[in-house]
Amino acid sequence: MAEETRSRRLAVLIDADNASARIADGLFEEIAKIGEASVRRIYGDFSSPRMKQWTDILASHAIVPYQQFAYTKGKNASDIALVIDAMDLLHTGRFDGFCLVSSDSDFTRLASRIREQGVDVFGFGEQKTPESFRQACRRFIYTENLLPEAPAPDREPAPDGKARQSLRTAVPILRKAIAQIDDEGGWVRLATVGQRMADLAPDFDARTYGFAKLSDLVAKTGAFEIDRPESGGMRIRLKPARRGQAKAKT
Repeated sequence: MAEETRSRRLAVLIDADNASARIADGLFEEIAKIGEASVRRIYGDFSSPRMKQWTDILASHAIVPYQQFAYTKGKNASDIALVIDAMDLLHTGRFDGFCLVSSDSDFTRLASRIREQGVDVFGFGEQKTPESFRQACRRFIYTENLLPEAPAPDREPAPDGKARQSLRTAVPILRKAIAQIDDEGGWVRLATVGQRMADLAPDFDARTYGFAKLSDLVAKTGAFEIDRPESGGMRIRLKPARRGQAKAKT
């Protein structure tokens, strides 16, 4: 019975050369929403002064450092070590998911290979991360949203000036998700929309637009009608003029 209810076991592999130590607290808080970080490893040349920020916090997050000396300039031994370890861990069959923390597109094939094995991959990287890596992941979280100043569920939505992407760019993704699950009358549960959007856009996150929750983002767009029934979760649908446009496109 305990086996059925346990949290997902996750292997967290961090590319120290392509991840800031400032995200550490937010990173492990986010990972805790997904499952248990059973393995926590970080790869880099910790003899370098620029790694000091990571070195200072390794113990507080129980991260095991894997030292990779930079013997040749321009060659990244850390990437190779991370990939080898990931494949070793994958073939143990002990993990339900991998968290790859990097903004480097070199991990695209690794993410794809892990998913070919039927194991989820959760990517964490900056907004500059190439699309190939983002799309190879089951879900991709921008590390800018993990910084202390990012919107949190218990805070008010951030002002428009705090948003990292224009709110207008979120509306087409929302419309597409609704069109794919359109129920009678056009009403769909927001939770269902959120699940579908994760499939359509692995990197979609309300925090990227300056909001702590998807419901806040949807309300702010003004493009949707909102229903809050006494029983059940919030429902939304396209406003009348937009519903006709969406069905014409499907």
